[in-house]
Amino acid sequence: MEPRGPAPAALLGPLLLLLLLPLLLPQSGPAVSAQSAAAACSQSSNQSCTECLKNVSCFWCYTNNACLDYPVRKILPPSSLCPLSSARWGVCWVNFEALIIAMSVVGGALILGITICCCCCCCRKRRNHRSDKEEERAAREREERKVRQEERRAEMKSRHEEIRKKYGLFKEQNPYARFEN
Repeated sequence: MEPRGPAPAALLGPLLLLLLLPLLLPQSGPAVSAQSAAAACSQSSNQSCTECLKNVSCFWCYTNNACLDYPVRKILPPSSLCPLSSARWGVCWVNFEALIIAMSVVGGALILGITICCCCCCCRKRRNHRSDKEEERAAREREERKVRQEERRAEMKSRHEEIRKKYGLFKEQNPYARFEN
């Protein structure tokens, strides 16, 4: 049985990336990189949102105008650190609430699209399989009708021959033979 849908091929790229990511990253200790990121974020606190967001490990909080270290262990920053409506990451004009809603809509649309594509492919295969069966059945029925028609034709021919014999109307080989002397 062959694999269905684009799922295995689509997952292969991200899986390889996750496996090769430790090899691609610089080999510095986690404590050193965390300390340097936190220091870089705290240095950007008195600056603007755009300056803070130049470092991808930082996020900007509009409630206290602070550049904070993004909590990597959690997906979203906790509300005790900064409310989601005031948190900015990546760009200053999109807050986390809008980002979550947009990503949910895009993710849902992708899942829906993939599901519809898979269903269409499956239905097309079934339809093709059905049409093959229907064509085969129609050909069989045509052949059966043809055989019955030949049988009826032969039966009618034998009846006509019997009637000709009964009344003496034999079919002659050459119809012009009786006019010749």
